[in-house]
Formats: sequence, structure tokens, C-alpha cells
Amino acid sequence: MTRVAVLMGGWSPEREVSLVSGKACAEGLREGGHEVVEYDVKRDLRALVDFLRPAAGGGPDVVFNALHGRYGEDGCIQGVLEIMRVPYTHSGVLASAIAMDKPLARHIFASLGLRVAEGRVIERRTLAAGDPMPRPYVVKPIDQGSSIGVHIVRDGDNLAAVEAAEAAFGERVLIEKFVPGRELTVAVMGDKPIAVTELRPRTRFYDYEAKYTDGITEHLVPAPVPEDVYETAKQWALAAYQELGCSGLSRADFRWDDSKPGTSGLVILELNTQPGMTPLSLAPEQAKWAGISWSQLMTWMVEHARHPT
Repeated sequence: MTRVAVLMGGWSPEREVSLVSGKACAEGLREGGHEVVEYDVKRDLRALVDFLRPAAGGGPDVVFNALHGRYGEDGCIQGVLEIMRVPYTHSGVLASAIAMDKPLARHIFASLGLRVAEGRVIERRTLAAGDPMPRPYVVKPIDQGSSIGVHIVRDGDNLAAVEAAEAAFGERVLIEKFVPGRELTVAVMGDKPIAVTELRPRTRFYDYEAKYTDGITEHLVPAPVPEDVYETAKQWALAAYQELGCSGLSRADFRWDDSKPGTSGLVILELNTQPGMTPLSLAPEQAKWAGISWSQLMTWMVEHARHPT
């Protein structure tokens, strides 16, 4: 029996999603025969250290990291666990930090020959002066997950409202040309891309509400796309995973403009080193499609935890 501490909660805008993910993962780990304790992470480093290394020496064998957003999947908590030499799930410090930094990740994807949307980083206040590129385009915080703070600026939209909404996420934003077409995603599990899922949200795009509200988004796995698009998406997801130095489970997100020939309309958007693990989440759904049960997936992640030296 492995003693597993599930870290969840945190204080990012994704706190509630993390709590749902953490409780679901804890249940799966218990079903797999592990001894599990759940820990709601607060902004108190001393308390976390005391929890992980209690005086009696009964700390966890492995940490299951179910935190989402800043400080949970950007290398910060990973650094604490590295210093304490506690094994933990998912990617390490560097891969987590790079993947969370969308502009830096885009640069690496492009260096691999993976197509990215036209885009650049601008000062947020620049939006108030007018459109930085022809509409439609996408405005994103540079370091948030779960589509938090993402806006598609279309004809008739109020730029001042978008600029005000972005104020909570810092002084810089990433803008990208909007890619029409279809939303695809690929989970990678230990150097093996599992499948391609197509997402068909009933909202305007696959935003936070569409991700976490039952019935809003239809998931099609395997995605009903041409074989060359399907295989290229898997290859790109694996290439990004390997180049960033990821480990454990990850998920890469794509847009595919199906009005263009072949794979020429495929664009990689980002790589998520801590994909959601809620009942509506995509990576576990692909694992289930591949014949891997929830408890088996949890056990695999624990068995493939990173072991700091």
C-alpha cells in the first residue's frame, strides 16, 4: 500500500475545479488500494512542509498534485516538492513553468515546426487604444489555465470591457488571430498519445463554463476527422510533450480550420501539464476509451511519479 497525499484547492481562480479534481482522484486512489489523505493547500508554506514531513516521520510516499492554475502547475509547488525530495505526479519544475507561460510555449512549438496562430504579447492598456489586429482575434492572460480570462473579440464587441476584464491577470496579454473551425485535444500518457477528442460546445467557444458544466459540450472520441489530421495532432502533442520535458499525464489543445486542405489548418494552442481530473475532464475520458479505468489511471500516475534526487 502506498501512502498518497492529494494536494488540492490552492488560491488560484481554478480553486473550485481543483477541489473537485482532488476529491475524484482521492476516491480513485482509494479504489486502487492506496492509503490516501487529502490536503487543501493554503498560502502557508510552513503548514505544507509540516504536513509533508511530520515530526513522527510518517509523511506520504507520493504526492498526487491535483492543484490547477498559478502556484500549482507553474513550477512553484513542484519546486517545494523537489527541495523536500518528495515524489510527485505530473511534470517537473521546468516543464511546468514553460507550459504555463503561453508565449514561451508558443515559441518552442514554433521552433519544432508546429503551426501556431499568428500572435504576440502586448501591454494590456494597448487594447484601450484600438484593435491590435483585425477582428476576430483572441485575448488571453499569459499564465492562466481552464480558459480563464480568454476572450474572443468579434465585430461589435466592446474593447474597453475586455481590457477591464483582463486587469485581474496582469499588465501583459497574449493576442492571437482567431482560428475558425473545430476544437481538438490529445492526452499524452507517458510518451504515448492516447486519442484525439473533438469538442463541440453549445456556447460560443470552449470556455470555463463549457469545460465544467455538464451538458454544454459534446465530446467525440475518437474525433471524426480525416486520418492525416488525427495522426498529426497526436504526433504534435507528443513532440510538444517531449520537447518541454513533460512526464506523467498531459493534454495538448488544437484548433483545426477544416476549410483548408489536409493538415494545413491545424494549429496547436497550448500544452496543459496538469489536465483536469473532474468527471467531465478530457484526459481521463480518453484513458477510459483506451480501456484504462479511473483507479488504474490513478495508480499509473502514482507509479510514474517523479522522484527528486
